[in-house]
Amino acid sequence: MDRRHFLATTAALSALGFSRTAAAQIAGNAFIISGFPAGGMGDQVSRPMAERLRGKYASNVLVESKVGAGGRIAIEHVKRAAPDGLTVLQIPSSPMVLYPHIYKKLNYDTLADFVPVTTPASYSLSVTAGPAVPANVRTIADFMAWAKANPRQASYGVPAAGSSSHFVGMLLSRAAGVELQAVPYKGGAPMMSDVVGGQIPITVGVMAEVLPHVAAGRLRSLGVSSAERSPFLPQVPTLVEQGFKDIAVTEWLGWFVPARTPQDQVQRLASLVREGLQQPDYQASLTKAGLVPSWRSPEDFAALVRADLAKWVPLVKATGFSAEE
Repeated sequence: MDRRHFLATTAALSALGFSRTAAAQIAGNAFIISGFPAGGMGDQVSRPMAERLRGKYASNVLVESKVGAGGRIAIEHVKRAAPDGLTVLQIPSSPMVLYPHIYKKLNYDTLADFVPVTTPASYSLSVTAGPAVPANVRTIADFMAWAKANPRQASYGVPAAGSSSHFVGMLLSRAAGVELQAVPYKGGAPMMSDVVGGQIPITVGVMAEVLPHVAAGRLRSLGVSSAERSPFLPQVPTLVEQGFKDIAVTEWLGWFVPARTPQDQVQRLASLVREGLQQPDYQASLTKAGLVPSWRSPEDFAALVRADLAKWVPLVKATGFSAEE
């Protein structure tokens, strides 16, 4: 959903009176649970939103990271939580719609164990080179040629094993006929630190975490994953433009609550998130961070989750990848 669609949708919902929150705030603390370390992309969404929800949704709203297993520890924590609206999962799309296709055993079921609430933001990925790669490497083709000539350095960082970033790298490797080794991290922040420091040559990372380094000249983007050029890096061609016609990926950051959470509570939380996203200062902060405000109703988000679960099936099969337990 682009900015124009987002604004049109929120205006229509306001006209229908959807912004009204009939229920009183919940007494006690509500927790937004993130599966990745503080300082990454998720903080750009969760912490400012927690401030806007505080005193409206619950007496207090706190952000807590439960790091590990590529987001699965946080997911399992929220699955076990009481369905009272006080525990909210904020998670990138991969653990919810991609992991079910690559892990033989998961301790959660995306559709059965959770209720989709909304998507505060969406983002694209950037294939980004650091100082370990020669300055004359400016495109994906340039990098593949360099990697082929330097096989010991032919690797790329990803924020989590089995993430969409991991699969974009695998699909690029397969399409180019150059073997690249994925290096998984526990989140985007440590991955970005290593590419800036020259420990790894490139990353496939989220736009929000790449942009500050690209703007400062520490890193350079070789290509973006979205179907069309990113408004944040309009000078950088997409992967599709560079000949990788089947690699077009835009990701969402989703909010979920445990199954059996009352529907009126789900709708109320989604409505309050929408109100927060309508505030110009919050929109500006997300845009500055390379994130696109992308509110969806719980019903629309549920439909998107089902569609994305189906979308990844042929892509996973094309790589032949399966993750370790």
